[in-house]
Amino acid sequence: MSPDDHLPVISRRGIRIAGIAVGAIAALIVTSGAITRAKGNAQLREWTETQAVSTVTVVRPDPRDQATTLDLPGRLEAYYQAPIFARTSGYLADWKVDIGARVKAGQLLAEIDAPDLDQQLLQAQADLASAQANVKLSEATLKRGQALIAQNDVSRQDFDQRTADLGNKQGLVKSAQANVDRLQVLEQYKRIVAPFEGLVTVRNTDVGALISAGGGTGAALFVVSDVHKLRIYVNVPQNYVPRIKIGAQAQISVPEYPGRSFSALVEASSHAVDVASGTTRMQLAVDNAGGELMPGAFANVRLELLDDGTALHIPASALIFDEGGLRVAIVGADGRVAFKPVVVARDMGSVIGIASGLTANDRLIQSPPDGIAAGDQVHIGGTEKNGSRIATSSQKHEAPLAQ
Repeated sequence: MSPDDHLPVISRRGIRIAGIAVGAIAALIVTSGAITRAKGNAQLREWTETQAVSTVTVVRPDPRDQATTLDLPGRLEAYYQAPIFARTSGYLADWKVDIGARVKAGQLLAEIDAPDLDQQLLQAQADLASAQANVKLSEATLKRGQALIAQNDVSRQDFDQRTADLGNKQGLVKSAQANVDRLQVLEQYKRIVAPFEGLVTVRNTDVGALISAGGGTGAALFVVSDVHKLRIYVNVPQNYVPRIKIGAQAQISVPEYPGRSFSALVEASSHAVDVASGTTRMQLAVDNAGGELMPGAFANVRLELLDDGTALHIPASALIFDEGGLRVAIVGADGRVAFKPVVVARDMGSVIGIASGLTANDRLIQSPPDGIAAGDQVHIGGTEKNGSRIATSSQKHEAPLAQ
């Protein structure tokens, strides 16, 4: 057999081997692709399940005392303020000071022309002189009676009548003298003077105005205010009263000095609750030696509140108020959500004081997402810091690509 006779046999065998090799390689490729795709599907399924679990930020209730403040509106008033009324009727002859004038104690403010009072004083002085003359006459008559009774020229009854008449006339002298003294005192009230050093904040009269004695009707002629020190009255809600002590410091601000505050001191409390408003009135004092603050002005009063240490403090965003009432969402040890009803002790804006319902070890969801329900599995983002708070960072997840 020639060499050419072996060629077809060898070619068919090689082709068969090559086909087998190609089939094996193809099977290996298909198997590898199936395995890779299955692995990718598993990863995608795992990522999808992970994304279905909400990531939340949790905090622990803070038992530490919180430095809280309470802002209330107040009204500045002069520490001493005297509305000045006339004690003598007449016409205003002249006024010496106007509003804004600083006066000393005893300084003349105005003078009243009171002709009726002048005439009454003259009449009273004349009545006094007449009564004194009658006393002198009665004394002389009694002396003559004493001489005559020794000689039995007058009866004892006549002598007693002369004695009684002298006593009566002496009483009239005292009455007339008292009336003169009263009118002389009223004469002094024709001069209206400042009762103490201060500022004239009101003048309600002018030259020629009719002045009526007394303070029952009409406005005061002048108002003198001591503005070296001012009072501030604020109405404090009843639940905050125990946390504001006498002697506590406060800060006040007024619209005319934006960005500036003045120190004040809590001086007194009414120790009573107004039934209409449920508040207690407290008095503060602020030094005004520079005269920058004005009586009657509005002021914002910031009071520092003492913390009683009984409340746990949580972020306001953690509160849930729905058909279940006021409650919070916590994360249990198994990573599932549970709800706890709570009682609020104090609302401090961004921070809420909780009186009951929580413990310091509860893991509280800081901002519960919408639709969260009891028993939901959640993922906690961040790490715990100082044993009192969980970090607010959240983890990011990227979807793996399917093969």
